[in-house]
Amino acid sequence: MTENHSRRGFPVRGATVLVTGANRGVGRALSRECLTRGAAKVYGGARRPEEGGDPDIEYLELDITDPRQVADAAARCGDATLLVNSAGIFRAAPLLGARSTADAREEMETNYFGTLSMIRAFAPVLAANGGGAIVNVLSVLSFINFAPWGSYSAAKSAAWSMTNSVRDELAPQGTRVVGVHAGLVDSDMTRGMEYPKISLDVFVAALMDGLENGDIEVLVDRHTRAFKALLVGHPNNQSEQPSPESVAQ
Repeated sequence: MTENHSRRGFPVRGATVLVTGANRGVGRALSRECLTRGAAKVYGGARRPEEGGDPDIEYLELDITDPRQVADAAARCGDATLLVNSAGIFRAAPLLGARSTADAREEMETNYFGTLSMIRAFAPVLAANGGGAIVNVLSVLSFINFAPWGSYSAAKSAAWSMTNSVRDELAPQGTRVVGVHAGLVDSDMTRGMEYPKISLDVFVAALMDGLENGDIEVLVDRHTRAFKALLVGHPNNQSEQPSPESVAQ
């Protein structure tokens, strides 16, 4: 299904972009990279837009779990041709060892349902503007399970499956859908974790290059590529648990 999609890159130059989670970390870096690559306009969605700080980005209040704010964003950004779903949360919680299911519910609500809500709201916007593209920031934990962060893995795995499904649904309207997977990225989300990390510059460049080159799935680092390859024989091929430094964007 998804492997049958033709390879067609999406140029960032001249695009009108909405990046979610744009006030910090990966979202902020992606917003600025879009401008560097010649985007005509960049909207930055954020729960606290006042923290954005870049005069060249048009910030708007956007909590992707709030249906009203999602609808308002689609109305305000009616000229968008590229949606980058970067907003997400990471609770670093296990599934059974956590005190309750609250962390798992919050991660699923944001990382899966919030992203899906954005795609549903912006699919007609992109169709009206010629098709455009959607980029979903996912994780190496879309492919594997790491018990201490089990609820995040479940949410990102669900988001990966959803990404592949909406790619097929949106193909007839000419919308490109790209999934981006990586291990630990050096961002606000991973601050305080003393493990090797992928630099923001490397992550952002890989994502943008993949989008412009026509990739439908971007595997940023060697850990991610290795774990994706294990899916051929999963679970038998996964002979040992992954290490923390190799997982979770």
